[in-house]
Formats: sequence, structure tokens, C-alpha cells
Amino acid sequence: MLYAILAYHEEQVIQALSDDQDAALMADLHRVHDRWTAEGRLGPAARLGSTFGAATVTGLGRGVVTDGPFTETKEHLLGFYVIQAETREAAIEAARDLKAANPSASYEVRPIALYLPNAPLPATDAGLALVRP
Repeated sequence: MLYAILAYHEEQVIQALSDDQDAALMADLHRVHDRWTAEGRLGPAARLGSTFGAATVTGLGRGVVTDGPFTETKEHLLGFYVIQAETREAAIEAARDLKAANPSASYEVRPIALYLPNAPLPATDAGLALVRP
């Protein structure tokens, strides 16, 4: 079964990391990613751009657009993973691997009810200027 692991963190904390600190964090996370890739369990994963560049569409009809995420929390969704796991418990263990690599983040595990695969998306640096101050 496919599971989404949603990564939440205080955006200002991540933005305040130096380039070296960010590289060290990503190296720790890539050890987890590499293991999942070798096991054939990792699907799409992404680090999202800053909430500064985000928009929320709500309401009826074509909706109303507001800048940024529409949340009342300090933590924001900053990334996600799609993984293959045999059970919910296995998906939770995968989230614990990410938590060990990034202890100050929170991870939400949700089963994916519908997955529509398309052609692979290219790797991109788009929006990275919005991630880092």
C-alpha cells in the first residue's frame, strides 16, 4: 500500500539554517531516502517552496485566493514523501526514520486512497530562492 508522509516544521527555523546546517540535515535525510530507494519503496518526494510563494483557494465557485497557507499554526507543510509500506505500522516506522534524521520536525502518516501516476517530473530548483532568505 502507498502512504504519504507529510513533513511539518516551523518554516522560520528551517530558513534560519546556515547553508552548512541545511546541507548536514539533507545529508541525514538522504541516508533514509537512499535506503528506501534501494529497497524500491520511495516514490515521489519534494521539499516545498516557502509559504511566501504559496496561495490558498477556498470558497464556492472559482473560489477566493489568499496569499500563503490558510493555517493558524507555527508549523507548515514543508515537504512530503510517497512510500510503499506493507502496513500502517511499517509506514510509521518509516516516519520514525525521518524523525531520527530531523528531530525537530513532525511527520504525519496517511494512507493514499488514489494515486494517479504520470510521466516523471523533472528535478527542479524552481522556488528555492523562496525557501532560503
